[in-house]
Amino acid sequence: MNAPSAPRRSRVGLVIGAVVFLGFLALMFYGVQHSDRADREALPSPLIGKPAPEFALPLLHEAGHMVTSKELLGTPYVLNVWGSWCPECRVEHPVLTRFALTKRVRVIGYNLKDEPEDALRWLEQFGNPYMLVLADRDGRAAIDWGIYGAPETFLVDARGIVRWKHVGAVDDAIIDGELVPLLDQLEAGQ
Repeated sequence: MNAPSAPRRSRVGLVIGAVVFLGFLALMFYGVQHSDRADREALPSPLIGKPAPEFALPLLHEAGHMVTSKELLGTPYVLNVWGSWCPECRVEHPVLTRFALTKRVRVIGYNLKDEPEDALRWLEQFGNPYMLVLADRDGRAAIDWGIYGAPETFLVDARGIVRWKHVGAVDDAIIDGELVPLLDQLEAGQ
């Protein structure tokens, strides 16, 4: 009996490797598709109920002008972390735009680890729903906020206390079911 040739054994090994790799990809895709929001929020932010981290960040549109966390006190605001490099930010952008148009609360953009030219071009292309946009080019201030990436969204009350955090893209159901009821509570003084 003749032993299989080396090229044939090599092709069989490649096919087996490809099948294992594709199986791994399929398993990962299944896990992502079937994870629910509760899984993604299994580790709630330790900032909830605590003062928002202090910061001094430049404005995206006016890099020489610094904005501090203290300047944002007085009325609640939604802080939305985004980047031109973030595909999910593009998904949530129309939702945030519609919400910002209600003028229910100040919507502040937090541009994370982005080149200013890319961020400005992105806003020009998709629109700017933000009252102002803070720029954190190196991501140092993001560490204090516990920001893992983009998109992430926070609700900060008038006293500077973090009341809510959402990891991932917000949609209408999240705005209507989570964010708006919290804004109602803040307005009612709770």
